[in-house]
Amino acid sequence: MDTEAQHTERDRSSTPEEGQEEGSRSTHVPATTMSWARAVLLGAGATVALLLFSAFVLQPFLIPSGSMEPTLRVGDRVLVNKLAYRFGSEPGRGDVVVFDGTGSFVQEAPRENTVTTLLSGAAASLGLTEPAETDFVKRVVGVGGDRVVCCDKRGRVEVNGTALDEDYLHPGDDPSAVAFDIVVPAGTLWMMGDHRSNSRDSRDHLGQPGGGMVPVDRVVGRVDWLGWPLGRLGSLPGTGAFAGVRPTGAAHG
Repeated sequence: MDTEAQHTERDRSSTPEEGQEEGSRSTHVPATTMSWARAVLLGAGATVALLLFSAFVLQPFLIPSGSMEPTLRVGDRVLVNKLAYRFGSEPGRGDVVVFDGTGSFVQEAPRENTVTTLLSGAAASLGLTEPAETDFVKRVVGVGGDRVVCCDKRGRVEVNGTALDEDYLHPGDDPSAVAFDIVVPAGTLWMMGDHRSNSRDSRDHLGQPGGGMVPVDRVVGRVDWLGWPLGRLGSLPGTGAFAGVRPTGAAHG
């Protein structure tokens, strides 16, 4: 009987209590695995937050061409203020803006693979790759109701009868090698690049549907800052070229 009692006690002591060793083995996760999972979740959350910020507030934009030189150079990364025109304000003369040229500069959007479009769109929205083929950056020269003419006797662009002293033009460029005389319809904009001899802008679409005018609701935002390279970091230079332009119909003294 003593022997049986000893065996019973030995068996009980060798059996793990419920919720101790066996439970620990079944629920234990290596610390390294938890660290990696946490890092992945944090990275995904940060990326989503950055994409949302880029989509609604401030978007980096990679300059792909020299059409806006010397104001913007190839490879510059600018910051586009998407709130600039969200609360009743509209683009003004002299603003440098990013816009979707579908229907004005590009008559039909190119067809792409859905997955490829999403990935390239996400990368472009972070300023990592060139923007979509339908996205452009130009300067607003005329707003709704303006009469924009080129050129006067001195070769200058006129807006509502006022000749512009365009201090932002690329050195050596004429204001325009193409003559035009247009009135900008309400709700649209007349866009031109600063490097006039190297810019396909509203002038190149005069004979097409829309006449080169860009609808205001196609404007993505205003270029307010240069974010890269570091040597050019800062706010975009302003211009006084349009200071003397009067609203449509205003009499000249």
